Amino acid sequence: MKKLNNYGYLFILPFFIIFITFTIYPILLTFYYSFTSYSGMGSPEFIGFANYTRLLTDTYFLQAFFNTLYIWGINFFFQIGIALLLAILFSDIRLNMKGLGFFRALFYLPNLITIASVALLFSILLGWHHGTINHLLLDLGLISQPINWLANPTTARWSVALIGAWMWFGHTFIILMAGISGISKDYFEAALIDGANRFQTFTKVTIPLLKPILLYVLITSLIGGLQIFDLPMLITDGTGSPQGSLNTMVLYLYNQAFRFNNYGYAAAVAYGLFVITVVFSLITFKAMYRKSVKEG
Repeated sequence: MKKLNNYGYLFILPFFIIFITFTIYPILLTFYYSFTSYSGMGSPEFIGFANYTRLLTDTYFLQAFFNTLYIWGINFFFQIGIALLLAILFSDIRLNMKGLGFFRALFYLPNLITIASVALLFSILLGWHHGTINHLLLDLGLISQPINWLANPTTARWSVALIGAWMWFGHTFIILMAGISGISKDYFEAALIDGANRFQTFTKVTIPLLKPILLYVLITSLIGGLQIFDLPMLITDGTGSPQGSLNTMVLYLYNQAFRFNNYGYAAAVAYGLFVITVVFSLITFKAMYRKSVKEG
C-alpha cells in the first residue's frame, strides 16, 4: 500500500520539473547575473555589488522610477474613482438600478482587448495631424490648432495613465461590487431609516466595511503599476520618448538587457524593482492596517 501511495509523486513530478526549470532557475540565474558584467556573449565577469552601487546613483533609473509612480498615481486615481462611483450607483438601494450583469460585462470589455490593439487604437486617436481627438476638439472650438499629445512629456504621461485607467476600471468595479455584495443590506437599511444621506452612507458604512477590498485593490494595482511596460513600449518608439517621460522601470530594464545587451545591470534593475515593489506594498499595507486598528 505504501508503495502504491508513492506513485502519486509521479503525477506531481512534471509540475515541479516545469516550475523549477522555468521559474526557480531563472530567478536564481538572474540573481547571479546581477553581480556580474555580462553582455550575452562569453562568460559573465563577477564584479560584486558594482551594479547595485550604480543603480543607486543612476539618474535614468531614478527618472524611470518617478515616471512609473507618476503614471500609476494618475491611473489609480481615475481607476478607483470611476469604479467607486459606479459601485455606489449600482449598490444604492434608493436607486435600485437594473442590468448589473450587462454593465459588468460592458465595463470589463476594455480589459479583454490585447494591449497591442489598444496601443494601435490610441495611436490613431491621439495622432497629431489626423487624430480623431484633435479633429473633434477642433470642430468643437476647444482648441485652435492640433495638439501633439504623444510628443509632450506631460500629455504623453497623462495619455498613458488614462488609457490604463480606461482598461482597468471595469476590473476594479467588479471587485468592489463583489465586496459591496458581501456587506449585509441591513446596514444600508438602518442608515436609510436613521436619515443618513448618500454621502454619509458611503463614508460611514460602505468605505469602512470595504477597507479590506480597497487594500487588496490598492496593493495589486501598485504591484501592477510598478511593472507597467507594454503600453509605453508600444505607443511610442520603445525608448521612453518623449524626453524620457515614458521610460518606466520595466522599460528601462528591457532596453538595458535587449537594446544595449547589458544583462548584468538589467538583472540588478530587476531585483531593484522587486525590492521597491515589496517596500511600497509593505508600507501601504502597514499604513492602512494601522489606520483600521486605530479606528477599531
